[in-house]
Amino acid sequence: MILAILGSASIVLAQGYKVGSKVEDFSLKNVDGTMVSLSDYSDEEGVVVIFTCNHCPYAVAYEDRIINLHKKYSEKGFPVLAINPNDPEVQPDDSFEKMVERAEDKEFPFKYVFDENQEVYPKFGATRTPHCYLIDKDMRVRYIGAIDDNYKSEDAVEKTYLEDAIDALLSGKNPDPSFTKAIGCTIKAAK
Repeated sequence: MILAILGSASIVLAQGYKVGSKVEDFSLKNVDGTMVSLSDYSDEEGVVVIFTCNHCPYAVAYEDRIINLHKKYSEKGFPVLAINPNDPEVQPDDSFEKMVERAEDKEFPFKYVFDENQEVYPKFGATRTPHCYLIDKDMRVRYIGAIDDNYKSEDAVEKTYLEDAIDALLSGKNPDPSFTKAIGCTIKAAK
């Protein structure tokens, strides 16, 4: 991250992967206690990385849609990998133990891993929950942003950005748009 100083105020500007960037491998603990690496998905067409968490109302509103996305696209080679980037000291509802409970309660069909040392989300440049990164077979970012255009109601969605991006890759095209603004709670960084 870069700290910009503007007069007496300062803001943090997100750095990270851009569309076209090659993603570094990482290994994080899944809710079942096993370690999951990005390289575990090398036999897939790609992977849908979604930074999400337990407590954020936006993330909670999208849980069923994320489950459905995984069910629809994992069969086509694009499984979901959910990553909780939040520090449980800042937000106790996002502890590993609470992640395990949430995954069991919701019967998550995808891996739900913990960025315990908060080393992965800054590399991506993720700032919100949920924040999506569509990665292709060559481990290149092809889409960054929101799942769709209406977190409040799935029935009111007009633009399914993430699904459209996956469908584009499946048909040999580039996602358009390849970037949208992620809407959600800010990631809770360690103090």
